[in-house]
Amino acid sequence: MAKVYTLTREQWLPKPIERVFEFFSRPENLQSITPPWLDFRIVESPAELKAGSLIHYSLRWRFVPLRWTTKITAWDPPDRFVDAQLSGPYTLWEHEHRFVPENHGTRIYDRVRYSLPFGLLGTLAHRGWVKADLDKIFDFRRVKMEELMG
Repeated sequence: MAKVYTLTREQWLPKPIERVFEFFSRPENLQSITPPWLDFRIVESPAELKAGSLIHYSLRWRFVPLRWTTKITAWDPPDRFVDAQLSGPYTLWEHEHRFVPENHGTRIYDRVRYSLPFGLLGTLAHRGWVKADLDKIFDFRRVKMEELMG
């Protein structure tokens, strides 16, 4: 059985919960908070997300072209939503986004549970690149969110 990793992040923004949730409910905004080095593109998605929505992406990870499809498996505006990978580079990808009103703003909590294929090779890839790249992606996201909503 593959190892399951967890990435957690939180960030406070000086905007009301409804506005922050609305930003995340627009699929095109995902591209604006993803680092350019991933060459991330939304191939197909609904205009607004809801439970059951499918989002198809293309990206490049370390020069390897990838296709990725996620499904919104939980949708509870304005408090939380969950996207889960249906097809893509992981054997498990489940990203929970939670939003909590705090100090006239909103605290965002991200919790990603993920697992890699290829057994020992996946474990080595995680140690060598994947964990560091995910940290860089979420660091970039933090900075962009502060620029856009700070």
